[in-house]
Amino acid sequence: MRALNPGGTIGAIEGEGEIPMATQRQVAIVTGAASGIGRAMALGLLEGGIDVAGVDRDGALLADLETAGGGKSGALRTVRVDLADPAAFDTVLTVVLDRSGRIDILVNNAGIGQGSVRADQRRNPLRFWEITPEQWGRFVAVNATAPLMMARAVTPHMLRAGRGRIVTVTTSLGTMIRGGYVLYGASKAAAEAATAVMAADLAGTGVTANVLVPGGMTDTRIVPDGAVADRSRMLRPEIMAPPLLWLVSDEAATVSGRRFLAAHWDVSLPPAQAAEKSGAPIAWTSIATMPIEPD
Repeated sequence: MRALNPGGTIGAIEGEGEIPMATQRQVAIVTGAASGIGRAMALGLLEGGIDVAGVDRDGALLADLETAGGGKSGALRTVRVDLADPAAFDTVLTVVLDRSGRIDILVNNAGIGQGSVRADQRRNPLRFWEITPEQWGRFVAVNATAPLMMARAVTPHMLRAGRGRIVTVTTSLGTMIRGGYVLYGASKAAAEAATAVMAADLAGTGVTANVLVPGGMTDTRIVPDGAVADRSRMLRPEIMAPPLLWLVSDEAATVSGRRFLAAHWDVSLPPAQAAEKSGAPIAWTSIATMPIEPD
């Protein structure tokens, strides 16, 4: 099936009929859901009994996700769009609301890494004077603009419900300022700053905004083959599921404006204690000073 969004852009929609209309279960949108961290988080939410709309531009990998998501407690449908397309956000919103009647959770995970520009990035860093305007535009569109526009699309529906969760996957703060990482680091820093602003704007509304990161290099397609000698030493994408499930739970209803490192999440602890151990203020708020302004 294909759906026409209000602006006229056509997006491919898979898994027709799998999520019942006006479902009583929570409904989550997960972007970049077809592989890596997004796939792990989508499957984790499904295991937790949450319906998931998995968004990605790779149809073949979305089909694999549908197979893996079968038989879970939550129901899965997939939406194939490219989030670099400004019309994609209305397409996703329309599909999810038409089929489920609600949006409770947004997980902003879709992203591109510098391995897509230079496969040997770690050994041969891409310096800022070597990038092209087209590369910069693509990275900003996917890594920074898409999370903000997805949040912009879903937040009015969350506000009407008096409840919602926005979780954005950025990157380690050190990566944001690492030499040779201007495309990835700066665009992810923009996404983190935007999420901090969201948390401030949403204070007291019942809608929260937080950041969740793996906390280190993770074994996903964003790291090209050959970039690391032993991929088994990398973090596993599945570590993202436990902190995410806590962030979208009632227990975390007042938690907003925080960033969590999945690598530091101790699953042997009660979730609230694990969150305290692995959490910190979002972005750079712990060192920020507000500007002097006239009355």
